[in-house]
Parts: sequence; structure tokens; C-alpha cells
Amino acid sequence: MIALGYKPSFLRQFKKLPAALQEEAHEKITLFKDPKNHVTLKVHKLKGELKGYLSFSVNYSYRIIFAWEKAGSSAVFYAIGDHSLYD
Repeated sequence: MIALGYKPSFLRQFKKLPAALQEEAHEKITLFKDPKNHVTLKVHKLKGELKGYLSFSVNYSYRIIFAWEKAGSSAVFYAIGDHSLYD
């Protein structure tokens, strides 16, 4: 299992989401903790200004941006939102 950390910015953004989307995000975060599910979640590296970060899908529109710590055994979530996160 992957250990998770949360930046304050992620927690603020998460709290602003509608309840149904929060529930869906929580389900995907639970799946994320098992590396076997990363293909299903479409985990991918980001480019440009977000180089060094990764992202995975919550649903068709929403993504979570994170970074690995300790060689893949722990991750820190930085942001959750739609594609405007990439701008």
C-alpha cells in the first residue's frame, strides 16, 4: 500500500467539490493506494511547468496532481480539479 500525504491546497480544493464528486474522488484515492490499479486510473507524468508531477483521473473531467516521495512508496497530493489545473 502507498502512504499518502495531502498539501493544504489539495484539502481546500477537495472541500469545495460537490459531495458526490468528493465521494467519487475518495473511491479513486482508495484505488490509488494499490499500484495494481494505476493503469485503470490512467496515472501519467505531466509535462511543461508541471514536469516532475503526475496525475490520475477521478472522472472524465477531474484529475488529481501528485508527486512521488520515497521511490514510489508514498505520494503527496497537491491539487484536485478539472483540466484548468494544467494551465
